[in-house]
Amino acid sequence: MIVYTVGTFDLLHVGHLALLEYCKSLGSSLAVGVASDRVVNSYKPNVPVIPLAQRMEMLSALRCVDIVRSYDELEYVSGCQEINPDIFVVGEDWGRKPHNLAVESYLKSAGKQIKQVQYNPRTSSSSIKRDVMSQKRPVQRLHMAAV
Repeated sequence: MIVYTVGTFDLLHVGHLALLEYCKSLGSSLAVGVASDRVVNSYKPNVPVIPLAQRMEMLSALRCVDIVRSYDELEYVSGCQEINPDIFVVGEDWGRKPHNLAVESYLKSAGKQIKQVQYNPRTSSSSIKRDVMSQKRPVQRLHMAAV
């Protein structure tokens, strides 16, 4: 069985890892769609900190991930057509937006499953970014004594 999930995967963390390991447990092969900066910027105020190519490289290095593909449009039908997953895994904030409804309709007509999962409360990229910003301090200059 092929499992497919999508996301930004910026600042890869244990929440991402838990999601990906769970997805892999659902089937024999895990495909991950990674949103381009343009896609992320269409629904979030800031683009990712880590460039797309590096996010894809990190995901590819994980033993639970078999396929990594980027997507440059906020739609999921073409990815599902390319990957042909048995299960499409989405997060708890999935919602009823047109691009979500389109892929739901496509998958239903193809006899495929959609599985919704809750996010790991231990961490998120947004909370990591907030924590880093709150620790921002002025640079202190070091004075070296003459030897």
